[in-house]
Amino acid sequence: MNIKKLILQNRSYRRFEQKHKIEKDFLLNLVDLARLSPSARNQQALKFYISNETIKNEQIFLQLAWAGYLKDWNAPKEGEKPAAYIVIMADTNIAKADLPSWIYTDLGIACQSILLGAVENELGGCIIAAVNRPKLSEILNLPENLKILSVVALGKPKEEIIIEEIKNNKIKYWRDENEVHHVPKRNLNEIIIN
Repeated sequence: MNIKKLILQNRSYRRFEQKHKIEKDFLLNLVDLARLSPSARNQQALKFYISNETIKNEQIFLQLAWAGYLKDWNAPKEGEKPAAYIVIMADTNIAKADLPSWIYTDLGIACQSILLGAVENELGGCIIAAVNRPKLSEILNLPENLKILSVVALGKPKEEIIIEEIKNNKIKYWRDENEVHHVPKRNLNEIIIN
């Protein structure tokens, strides 16, 4: 599959076939893609927690907020929840305690690598930054030097997502009466500065 097709299929999926299991070895392979990706200053300060077990998944799920633009929908319902999670953390023993800006570059690269690996295998995911970090750190029993940055929810997508051009500068994603998810994107000419 070519890279553009992978990127077009790599959407922020929020509803999944919950019964579709994702094996631990597959999650380890996704983390390995992140590990092998570029890292600012080659610091490699990201750490990863993986979960594909029902009880732990539910504990993680309860610490996440979903789709802020969708006012009449707040989270996947039972049967549509993710099958797995990768919690991405910064190790402040490597990165400074105040988290330097480059850690977020590493985070973006790692998330994209993980999601492209998922999409290549007919799965999908969603990067979630709206996380109850103190509670999730407690649940995962994380040491103080590991600071949660984001959670990547993963599963077999159970929704259709359509990319469309922005109209009237409205950037908010939305769902139509058939529950099709629409994602407005700026036109290429609009973002090129000459």
